[in-house]
Amino acid sequence: MSALDFGFLVLAGVGAGLTGSIAGLASLISYPALLVTGVPPVTANMTNTVALSLLSASSVSASRPELAGQRRRLLRLGLAGLLGGGVGAALLMLTPSAAFEKVVPALIGAAALVLLVSRPPAELAAEGVREQRVHPHRDPSWLPLGTFVVSIYGGYFGAAAGVVMVAMYLLTTGEGLPRGNALRNAVLGCANAVAALGFLLFGTVVWSAALPLAIGLFAGGLLGPPIVRRAPQALLRRLIALAGLGLAVHLAVQAYT
Repeated sequence: MSALDFGFLVLAGVGAGLTGSIAGLASLISYPALLVTGVPPVTANMTNTVALSLLSASSVSASRPELAGQRRRLLRLGLAGLLGGGVGAALLMLTPSAAFEKVVPALIGAAALVLLVSRPPAELAAEGVREQRVHPHRDPSWLPLGTFVVSIYGGYFGAAAGVVMVAMYLLTTGEGLPRGNALRNAVLGCANAVAALGFLLFGTVVWSAALPLAIGLFAGGLLGPPIVRRAPQALLRRLIALAGLGLAVHLAVQAYT
């Protein structure tokens, strides 16, 4: 890999880290950046997952205070995340690469639409807390199953898996945004970790691309929160969603022509 590609992936990682902080859609930046540098689609997805899993470890470590008191919940949902991530990774490695190339535009388009129509996490958190006060209840019995399904998608591709998962947790657990987001980071981190392990053992990872991407993701993750606090989030979320729809159309044209 050339020095130009290395620098490009670092910058793409920074952008992906910022996008992840704003909208939970880091893969909308990091995955196509790997394609631009010549990494084949399935290999790019595996490499992207490995790079993101390195970032997940630091996010979970930083979320330990918010995870306090959620040990039993985290054990249940973390196990579902591990199983789902493993199933998603297996699906990716066992299905033909041509099938992946054809389905990815639809997945990216769906992820962008989810972001475009979903409410901001802060609103969902407020609604979940109000519901918990009016009708106190335990976590619904189907929550591990829902986590398992979302984690399958996370292990297979992952764009917007975090958006769906945090919305599910905020609306069902009664937790506020910091604790719900920390729970999402930990559970999705489990799914990414087992998928990344599977790709390392049985797939193909381009380390020369994963390293600069991980460096950029780490930097973007650090820069993201201060920027998010000051930036107009609604506008940024719409712009990112529209960019995702444009990317989906571009990849669809490539895949089907």
